[in-house]
Amino acid sequence: MCGISGFAGPGAAGRRDLADRQIALLDHRGPDAHGVFVKPDAVLAQNRLAVIDLVSGDPPLTDESGDVGAVLNGEIYNFQALREELAHAGHRFSSRGDTEVLAHLAEEEDDPRELARRLDGMFAFATWDERRRRLLLGRDRLGKKPLYYAMTSDGQLVFASEIKALLAHPGVPREFDPSVLPSYLLYGYVPSPGTVYGGIQSVPPGAVLAFTPGGEPRVVSYWEPPLVGHNAGAHADLSLRAAAAGVRERLERAVERRLVADVPLGAYLSGGIDSSAIVALAADRADHRLSTFTIGFEDTDGFDERPYAKIVARRYGTDHHEWVVQPEAVDLVDRLVWHYDQPFGDSSAIPTYLLAELTRRHVTVALSGDGGDELFGGYERLLGGLLLARYNAAPSLLRRGVDRTLEAAASSPALDRARRFTASADRGLPIAYESWAGFVSEADRDQLLRGQDGAGAAHARIWEASAGAATLDRLLDLNLRTYLLGDLLPKADRMSMAHALEVRSPFLDAELLDYAARLPPALKIRGPVLKRVLKAAVADLLPSEIVKRRKRGFGVPVDRWFRTDLREYVTSRLTAPDARLKEWLDPGAVDALVADHVSGRRNSGHSLWTLLTLEVFLRERIG
Repeated sequence: MCGISGFAGPGAAGRRDLADRQIALLDHRGPDAHGVFVKPDAVLAQNRLAVIDLVSGDPPLTDESGDVGAVLNGEIYNFQALREELAHAGHRFSSRGDTEVLAHLAEEEDDPRELARRLDGMFAFATWDERRRRLLLGRDRLGKKPLYYAMTSDGQLVFASEIKALLAHPGVPREFDPSVLPSYLLYGYVPSPGTVYGGIQSVPPGAVLAFTPGGEPRVVSYWEPPLVGHNAGAHADLSLRAAAAGVRERLERAVERRLVADVPLGAYLSGGIDSSAIVALAADRADHRLSTFTIGFEDTDGFDERPYAKIVARRYGTDHHEWVVQPEAVDLVDRLVWHYDQPFGDSSAIPTYLLAELTRRHVTVALSGDGGDELFGGYERLLGGLLLARYNAAPSLLRRGVDRTLEAAASSPALDRARRFTASADRGLPIAYESWAGFVSEADRDQLLRGQDGAGAAHARIWEASAGAATLDRLLDLNLRTYLLGDLLPKADRMSMAHALEVRSPFLDAELLDYAARLPPALKIRGPVLKRVLKAAVADLLPSEIVKRRKRGFGVPVDRWFRTDLREYVTSRLTAPDARLKEWLDPGAVDALVADHVSGRRNSGHSLWTLLTLEVFLRERIG
C-alpha cells in the first residue's frame, strides 16, 4: 500500500519540485521510502509502505533499460506468476516485489486494457514508457485504491492517490462545483468519476487512462461486474450445497492470497458473519497467532458488537484487541475531511478511523470482511426492494384495498412504516430503494436546495442498464456500483491509509466475485433469509449465534450524541450566521433541521453529519 503521484506533459522534468510537494502530502500513505522517476515529459513519484520485499523494493522501479517506470499503490496478488512468465520471456529483475513486475509487463503489453486485465489485486498504478511516450493510469476492477487526475491549461496531466496532492500543482483547477450538492446530500458522496472540484476527476474502477503529451486523455474500460440475468451460465442450476462448496473453495483461496506479507498481519473482527468467516479461515492458515481488532460503544443504542467479536476470538484463540468509541471522537471531523479531501456523509468513518489507528499499533496489514453483503445479499433494504417489486406486480384493486386499510388504521411504528412503504410503491425501483438508503431525505433535500434537487441520475442510469435481469440481481448490481464503490471502499482506504495500514478484502477477490455474481438469486435471499449460500458455506466454522445474527451496520449513535454530548458542537457549527454551507443551502432549512433534531421531534443525526462534513470542507478546504 502506498501513495502515487506525478504529471506528464511539456516541461515536466523541470518541475521536479512539484513531485516533492506531492510526496510530502502523501507521506501518511507510505512513510517507509519514497522515490521519483524522471523523464523529459514525465515525472512519477511514489511513497512506499513496505509490505513485500522490504530490502530491494524501494522506488523508483523500472524495466532493464530504465525506459519504463512504474509506481504502484496496493498489491498485485498474482505478481509471482507474472514474474516467472516474464523471466521466461527474457526479462531480468532486480527486486522481489510486484512494482517491478508491473514495469516489465507495461513494456511487454501494447494494449492498456490487456495490461490491466493481467493483474489480480487491489491497485492503482502509473507507468511511463519513454519509447511509446505514453502515460498509463490504471485502477483495479472495483476501485479499491483511489486515483485522481486533472488537466492543466498548459497541457500537463497531473495525477495522485489523493486530491490534496493534485492541488499541490498550481495549474490544477480547484473551484468548488455546487452542482454536485444534490447528489452529495442523497448519496453522502459525489458519484465517480466526479468530485466536488469541477476540474478534477477519478479514473473509473476497472479502467485505464492513456495519455500522450500534446494529446487528450483517453479512458477505456477493461472490466465490468458480471450480471446474473445476462450470463448465469453453468451456475444457474446449482443446488445450495454445491454452490456453498464453490463459495467456500474460492473464499479459502482468496484468504490465502491475502496472507502473503513480510510484515505483521491481523484482521478486523466485528462479530458479524463476514469478518468472522475471514478470521476463521485466516487463523487456520496464518503462520502465526492471528491478531484481531474490534471497535465498540458503551451505550444502549445497539451499536456495540464487542460481545460477538469475543465469541469468535475465543474460538480461534486470536490475540484480541478492543477500542471503545466515545462521543468526543466526533472532534475528528476536521481530520477526516482532510484525509477525504471531500465532504463524506457516512458517520461510520469515525470508528473506522479509530479501528485503523488501534490496528496499526500492532500490525501493518489487516484483512476485512468488506464485500460480503454486496456479493451475497446482506442488506435488509434488499428485502424491501423485493417486496416492493412483488407489491407493484399485484392487481391494482388489491393495492387500493391495502392503501385504504392502512389509512383507516390507528397509528403505530409498524403501521407508519407500512404506510411509507406503500406510498413509495408508485415511484417504483430504484427511486424507492435510493430513498431508503439515502443520507438526507427527499423532503429535506427539497427544502435545503430550494426545490432544485436533481439527484438520482446515477442510480437511474445503472438501473436502466440492467433491464432484463432479476430484481435481486439488479439491486445487487446497483448497490455494488454505488454504495460499495462510492462509500465503503473510499472509507476503508482513507481511514486505513491515514495510519499507513494496508487493508485487504478477500470477499472482493475477482474470482470469488465472478462466481458469486452468477449464482441464482434464490441462493442468496429466500423469504426473510439473507446470504443463504454464504451462511451455508461457513456454518461449520462459526458458532450458531454468529451465523444466525441479524445484520447490524457499522454505525455510530449520532442521533443520541447530537442531542446530548455534542448538541452544542453541531448547533454552533451549522446554525452560525457565517456557516459556509448557507451560501449554497437554504439557511432556514438548515436551522430547522438542527432544531427539529435536538428537540427530539425527528431523528436526523445522519443528515446532520452529512451537513457537518460539508461545512468543515467548505470552511477548511475551500476557504
